Amino acid sequence: MLTALNRLYRQPDMERQALFGSRIRSLREAANLSREAAAERIGINSNYLGELERGEKWPKIEMMERVAAGLNVSPAAFFEYEAEEVDRNLLLSKLQELLSTRDTEQLQQALRLLRALFQIGIH
Repeated sequence: MLTALNRLYRQPDMERQALFGSRIRSLREAANLSREAAAERIGINSNYLGELERGEKWPKIEMMERVAAGLNVSPAAFFEYEAEEVDRNLLLSKLQELLSTRDTEQLQQALRLLRALFQIGIH
């Protein structure tokens, strides 16, 4: 987690806020919760949750804890991210780097997982 925090604090404030908010949204969506349902669980207005997710507001620590509890995650999960890469070649390079150290069985498993993801329409 320290590495994630180091990456976080090397970025400009607005970018950090946007990445932080995006992570909240990703965790909410992974929990299959609408913004309204998540806000109700957390005990906040859905508009405020939207502001957090868009990186328009920084929550206080107490609010981070409430949001984490509402999403059934640790507050540390909000800091476990990398900026989304948009350069196709860099993405392919990162995938190649990740897979290059795997054995044959792990590569077969990764291929099966990727095929399954694309068959069910996950992007």
